Parts: sequence; structure tokens; C-alpha cells
Amino acid sequence: MARKTKMTVYFRRKREGRTDYKMRLRLLMSSMPRLIVRKSLKHMQVQLISYRTAGDVVVVSAHTSELKKYGWKYGCGNIPAAYLAGYLAGKKVLAKKVDETILDIGLQSGSARIYAALKGVVDAGVKVAHNDKVIPSDGFIKGTHIKNYFESITKQGQGSGNQFSAYAKNKTNASDMEADIEKVKENIDRK
Repeated sequence: MARKTKMTVYFRRKREGRTDYKMRLRLLMSSMPRLIVRKSLKHMQVQLISYRTAGDVVVVSAHTSELKKYGWKYGCGNIPAAYLAGYLAGKKVLAKKVDETILDIGLQSGSARIYAALKGVVDAGVKVAHNDKVIPSDGFIKGTHIKNYFESITKQGQGSGNQFSAYAKNKTNASDMEADIEKVKENIDRK
């Protein structure tokens, strides 16, 4: 007679590698709203989510594509755009009378864009527990690395290349990025 073996069927999202339930439980037990930061190749999304037994509720959401309303003329998948999306989300969170959250990056490995968004939220005035060592330097937040690379390409006579073709199309210059970041922050503060 063949032996029957017990098979454990895990939750679908765990099987697919999309959710770490132990980490989620620890975050939910803190009873604080979660600040969720997600990235794609071209955009960043920052959300404030509250737990409900019927399902999570999105309280606030900010996406890098929203930055165009505030005067952002550059790409939405870089570190300065992530910082500004975090800053916008932080202002929206404060408008909802929430002053403290906990960071939830899910299964993503920590990247400079994720932590730049975190710095934006913190600079907006929201308390989020974090280690300052993971925050990108001010040079990266202000886009100095993009400006330097853009200038080195143009000095070498290679043109702006495919990396900066959208800048030429929008009639923008990476050298003006630092000043434009401050203008976008001022526009966010006004609304």
C-alpha cells in the first residue's frame, strides 16, 4: 500500500513570490499606516495605506506622472523625480492629519530611488523610522550626477544621445535640473 504524503499549499501570493507574509504581519502589528514605495522602470509610486479587515485602504497616492502638473519637465524614473514624488506624497499625508508612518518596500531590494522617495516624505514633515545611511546624498537628490553626465556627453561631441532625447524634445537642459527641483517643491507647497 502506497503512503500518502501531506502536501502544504501556501497562499497564492507567497507561491508566486509576491508577498512576504511574516514581514507583512510585523508591519500590520505596528498598527501604524504603511508608506508603500513601488518602482517601475519609468515611474515611482508612493502610497499611504491603512489596514482594514475587509482589505487595505489607500488613503493617499502620489505618482511621478503627477509631477508634470507642478512643472517637472524631466524623466520620471530618476532619483530626483522619486524624491519629488515622495515630497508630494508627504504633503498629501500631512493634509490627511497623519504625522507618522512605517516604511513598506515589500520584496524589492532597497535602491536609491526608493530611499530618495523616503527622504522626500521625511522632508515634507512626516515621521518615518529610517537609518540616515541609506538615504542618497544631496548631490543625487538634486540631480548633479545627471547634469555631470549630460555635460560630459555634450563636451565630447557625442550629442545628447538617446538617453537625453526626451530632454531635447521638451526643450529642457539637464544643467537646469537643480533649480527646477526647487521650483517644483515650491509649487507643491503652494497647493
